[in-house]
Amino acid sequence: MPSTSPSPKGKVLVLGAGNFGSCLADHLGDSEHEVFMWSREKSLVEYFNEHHKNPQYLKGHCFPRTVCAVGPDLPEAEFIKRMDVLLFAIPTQGLRVLLTKLRPSLDEANPPLLIFVNKGIETDTNALTLEIIADTCGKDIARVSTFLSGPSFATEIIRRQPTMVSIASLSEDHAEKASHVFHQPWFRCYRGDDPIGLELAGALKNVYAIASGMSEGLGFENNTRASLITRGLSEMTRIGVAYGANPLTFLSLAGVGDLFLTCSSSTSRNYTVGFRLGRGETLEEVLQTLGSVAEGVTTTKGLKAIVDELEVPAPIATAVYEALYEGRNVREQAQALLELPMVKELDLPRKSGAPARALMRKLGIEEV
Repeated sequence: MPSTSPSPKGKVLVLGAGNFGSCLADHLGDSEHEVFMWSREKSLVEYFNEHHKNPQYLKGHCFPRTVCAVGPDLPEAEFIKRMDVLLFAIPTQGLRVLLTKLRPSLDEANPPLLIFVNKGIETDTNALTLEIIADTCGKDIARVSTFLSGPSFATEIIRRQPTMVSIASLSEDHAEKASHVFHQPWFRCYRGDDPIGLELAGALKNVYAIASGMSEGLGFENNTRASLITRGLSEMTRIGVAYGANPLTFLSLAGVGDLFLTCSSSTSRNYTVGFRLGRGETLEEVLQTLGSVAEGVTTTKGLKAIVDELEVPAPIATAVYEALYEGRNVREQAQALLELPMVKELDLPRKSGAPARALMRKLGIEEV
């Protein structure tokens, strides 16, 4: 029986000082952990430690004294080995390089708790984060790594608005430990055992948030948005099941919860990308002035490759890909979706699970 008592306060290294990494560092520092937030930018590190504010993200917010910044160099091995938790909050596309650099500093026999909050698919390999960890750090570390996802805007977390997230791992014990690291009355954690589904949900919802933004940019209203979210959830679930995820995961906070949030809020970066594209801007113009990373743009490319490989019908995701990468007109893409033939509303693929089974074999687990 898993323990329900809270874990002791510990030392946490947050790798990434962007919007989400900063808000989680603030939350953990306010939860009495000793938090170190790593940034590649020397000026950010110096400013943060002098003013206890991030000059680039969550501007104006004063962070607790339990949080300090480190960098721009990666902390040395001895520092890493003193950490109880490593929290990864960098874009997925940079994760493989970072883990490769960190690997020599990890004690394989007694590694810190690894928590990943990035949401995306590696474009060069179509790999999920779980596979990137296995490739760079080995199967033993991958099997105990944990993943956090859910409807969680950074600006609301720092204002202690009630927030609820999913935490999943192949190790129930490590999922529980990660939940204890974060859990507070204003930040509730729900455990799961399907990290593949959680990762797919967190990555894919960004693609559908772009589609939702496009819809509003074109002038469509609430009926359209509600329909798009629902059909997006159906499409996500179909892709997830074909990959080998548990369909129930897509009904979780990491699934429909995060999808609803990012598809219905103008503060979502991915929604903003779609909205501006719907208004007629080019992708290059949007990305040059966005001011932060919208992982849905790169995820769309990886998702298209996965959809093609699995031969899963995904018309919304495909339309977004064609608008982003093939120069298709957004309004014409929307009209083409509306003119598709009628289909059965709910339909899961009969053959499923090959990518997940291959990943489990890489981790030394023969059955999913």
